[in-house]
Amino acid sequence: MRMMRPAIMLALLATAVPATAMSTATGQTNTAAAPVLLDAQGMAAMAGEGARYPLFAAELRRVRTEVDAAMRRPIDVPVPKDPGGGFTHEQHKRNYTLIYGAGLLYRITGERAYADYARTMLLAYARLYPTLGKHPAASNEEYGKLFWQSLNDSVWVVYAVQGYDAIRDTLTPADRKAIDDQVFRPMAKFLSEEQVRVFDLIHNHATWSCAAVGMIGYVLRDHALVDKALKGSDLSGKAGFLRQVDLLFSPDGYYTEGPYYQRYALLPFVLFARVISENDPSLKIFQYRDGVLVKAITTAIQLTQDGYFFPINDAMPDKSLKTDELYQAVAIGYGVTHDPALLSIAEWQGRTVLSPDGLAVARDVAAGKAKPFAFASALFRDGPDGGQGGLAVMRDKDQTLLAKNSAMGMGHGHFDKLNWLLYDNGHPIVVDYGAARFLNVESKDGGRYLKENESWAKQSVAHNTLVVNETSQFAGKWKVGQTLAPRQVFFSGDGPTKVSTGEIAGAWPGVTFRRTLVQLPVAGMASPLVVDLMSVKGGGQATYDLPLHYNGHITDVGFPIRSNVAERPVLGKQAGYQHIWVDATGTLPAGGGALTWMTDDRFYTYRMLPPAGAQVILGESGANDPNFNLRREPLLIERVTGKDVQFVNLLEPHGVYDPSAETTVGSSSRIAALRHARGDDGDLIAIDLAGGGTITLAIADSADPAAMHRATIDGRTVEWKGHFARFDGTAK
Repeated sequence: MRMMRPAIMLALLATAVPATAMSTATGQTNTAAAPVLLDAQGMAAMAGEGARYPLFAAELRRVRTEVDAAMRRPIDVPVPKDPGGGFTHEQHKRNYTLIYGAGLLYRITGERAYADYARTMLLAYARLYPTLGKHPAASNEEYGKLFWQSLNDSVWVVYAVQGYDAIRDTLTPADRKAIDDQVFRPMAKFLSEEQVRVFDLIHNHATWSCAAVGMIGYVLRDHALVDKALKGSDLSGKAGFLRQVDLLFSPDGYYTEGPYYQRYALLPFVLFARVISENDPSLKIFQYRDGVLVKAITTAIQLTQDGYFFPINDAMPDKSLKTDELYQAVAIGYGVTHDPALLSIAEWQGRTVLSPDGLAVARDVAAGKAKPFAFASALFRDGPDGGQGGLAVMRDKDQTLLAKNSAMGMGHGHFDKLNWLLYDNGHPIVVDYGAARFLNVESKDGGRYLKENESWAKQSVAHNTLVVNETSQFAGKWKVGQTLAPRQVFFSGDGPTKVSTGEIAGAWPGVTFRRTLVQLPVAGMASPLVVDLMSVKGGGQATYDLPLHYNGHITDVGFPIRSNVAERPVLGKQAGYQHIWVDATGTLPAGGGALTWMTDDRFYTYRMLPPAGAQVILGESGANDPNFNLRREPLLIERVTGKDVQFVNLLEPHGVYDPSAETTVGSSSRIAALRHARGDDGDLIAIDLAGGGTITLAIADSADPAAMHRATIDGRTVEWKGHFARFDGTAK
């Protein structure tokens, strides 16, 4: 098959025939098979203008290079055999991207070789697919045929059907019937009937499935499939795409499974919505629920640090905005809103997509219309009505504090209510493990979630939150956790000092705990302090652990410890404790203690003020891990015994280490003392600065903004109004 030289193909951009005028193999226009997933006018614009704009031209070169290279090799449509990461799995993934890319290249360039290539590959699938049964590597009832799970079959459809739509009007009636009836119709039937349990879920797997079936319906002009995709298998509206939009997003556009899965689910949501808007504009899908799908795009961007998604719940820490899901979402979002802030994200991504929306992004970036995206301090509520807690994001220059007060997040959620993370100085400092998984690494259980995801990554002790009697929240049962969500008691993100208070009852029988996190800027300090007040009302005498998972190397231990140098004990036997090596233990003296570590060129001192007699355990993850599935990461645990207890902690970034100049400045803490007093209806936390001066934080039990409160610390009475107040004054 002879391909045109790149220079000749670029020239075609200015002369390609508009999409609606493309001829079939019989030499006649087939309007009944004309593309429906993208508008004809937009595709004609891609053909006529694309070469003018660097982002679009670069994407065209990238896709053409990939497809041209594949066209020089024999087409390979193998019989499915392997799990994720295996050859057949990866080959079928490559094939759907090639069908998709070849179809778009044909519409843009007019080069018939691309249509012929997509046709030949799709006909190979028409021969293969009718022969397939349950995938041989399937591990549960959600099996696929091309892939080990039906989710991947849905993804194959979402991409491949776009490529098919782009070339369908070039095919003979016989070829079109073969591909319709032997690939896409049976795949729609498999996803919506044989895998109806998945199809009718309220879950991202179902979103992909509904998008796949709905897009097939539009391409085949089968509105019965479209209705099924929109309303569920029984057309009742209790399931299907619209119900998923209703239940999986909060009014703020927060997706219930968390940022990582918001990234993944976003593509079928917004891509299918774009198809709906083109073919059924009366549905006004992008206005549905007050424009929640558009909000979902901007919220997904907000839930990142330096472009990487906050790695909460089942998340991989290396996923960023530079993914196909977000290339597509940013382009679609811009096509709907023309928000210039999205253009700055596209500039950072350095990519766009081969669609009319991608062309608009490239054109307006080239025209200099981009404006900075405003990363904000904000509360992103969880739950369909916004009443199931949320993520509180507090930002100050190069520091971001995240309070995770969101709901369970279904089966991908972790037992980590009232968890927190911190980014500072360009690094994660207080960290979340995310998921125990090596995605698509075949040697690691075929790229699936590892058993340690259940035994460690999801357990409460693997997070920066409360643990009671060495057992996880909700007894480690996510369906129980799904019925109980935290309450966001208070949030303030507008002023210099930012505050989040969350509370949850019932994570353990009879236990209610509340956590206030304060991002506290102090004059003369490079980054804000973080103050953490955890209050626990127990159902009886219990052992309370408060873990902190940090990123860095210990430079100073400010309390006596007993180090385990001859052996390395394991902390416990279950609920994640079996995976913790104990390196040292100590008892905090009166007045508390501190631990300092170094991350890159900055020091961090974690000052602890728990009840008297508290123990501290210094440890590391990785025990009872014979297959080396876990990352080795440090942690500390504050341990106290009691009924009603309070933990007061402060994290202080300070100092500079310059390895080139071999100098260290400010490696010692600038906090002279941390004090706490409990009043009748609130708490006072006093922070004495080494250079003089005291900052007092007042935190009330009530969130009533008009209520007055009073408490006494060191003989000094403090009065304040509302939930939170800050007082700067002279040290006592």
